[in-house]
Amino acid sequence: MSVLSQMNSLPMYLICGVIILFVLAMSLFFMVRAWRAGIAIGMDQTKLRRAVTSSVTFTLLPSISILLGVIALSGSLGVPLPWLRLSVIGALHYETSVADIAARAIGLSGLNISEMTPTAYTTIALVMSAGIIWGMVLTIFFNKRYLSRLQKPKNAATSKGGKGFGDVAMTAMFIGLVAAYVGSYVGTFTSTGNYMPLIVLAVSAAAMAVFTYFSEKRGQLWLDNFSVAGSMLCGMAAAVLAALV
Repeated sequence: MSVLSQMNSLPMYLICGVIILFVLAMSLFFMVRAWRAGIAIGMDQTKLRRAVTSSVTFTLLPSISILLGVIALSGSLGVPLPWLRLSVIGALHYETSVADIAARAIGLSGLNISEMTPTAYTTIALVMSAGIIWGMVLTIFFNKRYLSRLQKPKNAATSKGGKGFGDVAMTAMFIGLVAAYVGSYVGTFTSTGNYMPLIVLAVSAAAMAVFTYFSEKRGQLWLDNFSVAGSMLCGMAAAVLAALV
């Protein structure tokens, strides 16, 4: 049996499926309790239905990018593990990056199915899982203090229209993340001559800029739900075209 067949085996689907079903059941449980609580305090059922409908809509549309992430990872890690990671607590940018870092750390050239072994797969899965749990653990002990710090202006000047600590921190982390990716792509090009990551980066960034322009400048707010998925599709298409050329 090949490694990919083992990763897509029935036991793997059963293990991951049970966990996902548990999370779905828990979500339904709290949704029913929230509905009943709304009725108990006298909320209008029409407004409750509208809230449920809008929530479902704004949950399903952004999940298109998550589906693309599952498809992208399934070729090297099988379907069950990416499905589990991105359905429960994983994040698209985290899973792909950490999986690739773990693969390279154990001697693989990347997430290459031809080099994958059961030991490598287990190590990658362990690193992906261990690295993501700290958000939950730290939230239990420090979330209250952290939220109060985020909502508190950095000084008197920021309270008069400037940005608070939370906005500055999130912007700084995002810029740092993007800079790290761009640096790695430039390093890959200068060391190996592989320009594919730079092409995908440029096309994806341009696509995101178009989505942002129409969303923020033209009032097409619904495009926010498709910006990530659309940018990913454009980047994938660019990679395919560049490979053909």
